[in-house]
Amino acid sequence: MRVTQGSRKLLMAAVVAAGSLNAQAGARYDFGEDRNVTFGIGTRYSYTHAERPDSAGGGHVNDPNLDSARLFFGASLSKNIKATFNTEWDGVENRVRVLDIYAQFEFLPEINVWAGRLVSPSDRHNMAGPYYSMGGGYWPCVASRYGCNGGIFRARDDGFVVWGNVADSRLGYSIGAFDGRTFGIGALDESQARGAGVKSSGSLMYAGRLQYDFWEKETGYFSAANHLGKQDILAIGVAGRYQKKGVLTTGGRGDYWSYNVDFLFEKSIKGAGGVAVEAAFYDYDTDDVVRAEQGKAYSAGVSYIFEQTVGWGQLQPFTHWQKFNPDTNTDTRQIDVGVNYVIDGFNAQLTAMYTNTKVTSSKSLDKFVLALQLQY
Repeated sequence: MRVTQGSRKLLMAAVVAAGSLNAQAGARYDFGEDRNVTFGIGTRYSYTHAERPDSAGGGHVNDPNLDSARLFFGASLSKNIKATFNTEWDGVENRVRVLDIYAQFEFLPEINVWAGRLVSPSDRHNMAGPYYSMGGGYWPCVASRYGCNGGIFRARDDGFVVWGNVADSRLGYSIGAFDGRTFGIGALDESQARGAGVKSSGSLMYAGRLQYDFWEKETGYFSAANHLGKQDILAIGVAGRYQKKGVLTTGGRGDYWSYNVDFLFEKSIKGAGGVAVEAAFYDYDTDDVVRAEQGKAYSAGVSYIFEQTVGWGQLQPFTHWQKFNPDTNTDTRQIDVGVNYVIDGFNAQLTAMYTNTKVTSSKSLDKFVLALQLQY
């Protein structure tokens, strides 16, 4: 599609980003060889019927909610120079905020450099995000915990990452340095620490991920938590992060480190559908400063997508189990059971899900969620 000179100027002023996994749907405008701009929209709506904890008065709550509303923008200035700019609706502050903004220098499949505000190398679920996770929505901070309780908006961080795919594109690597202190663990960020008189070391957070694909290859920086029966996947990933004096509190400072191992198996069954099995292990350490966020976590899940369509789409039942064992011995366990109605991959899905959450010394809480996901 060609656009006028005036439209080009408006689009170039509006975007500086190249499309990624996060902008699968959308439109593209070309204005020269390897020069284009892209844009797209993503939305997630949900209705939740949930038990309210006794500490909040008990009973039940009914909550229709706009979980997410994203604008995806991108541009390619040449084959090797691109950038990404995405926004997200903040339902807490009721405003649109910057989600991602980073430059992309993509020299070869084996080596790329991205710099700006982006998701740092992490576990598969964090790299997949809410639009590409099984059952959709934000990962519920039980097993995969980095950044989901605070810090920079939606667990993004400022820094740079070097990544690529080597060994016949079967081994994916990413390693980067970031501002850090975005752990969402009740600690202070640098600005808050200065205000409280807590000294910061000024050290960077280093994060990395390695993944090996035994069957079909998952190339690129981001990943999906499930491929909806379209690929045969057998992959193992390892991720970790470290920051010296990265945990800042008024009661003390400590080093932060964490690592995880994740596994994904997916196999299509001709004429029937596709099965997927996933598992992950996590270890978090806050140098004994925030013991409620220091410990080990586990997750596992199974899904099956039927090949035959029912009406507009395919049915995909799934179940997840997660557990976090902190050093305070106040464990959290969650079980999810649901079904996706997959109309157009991750661009159009309906989800119905039942969740049971249990925290030590508290009664278990049930909730039922209906969700709609659309990407344009």
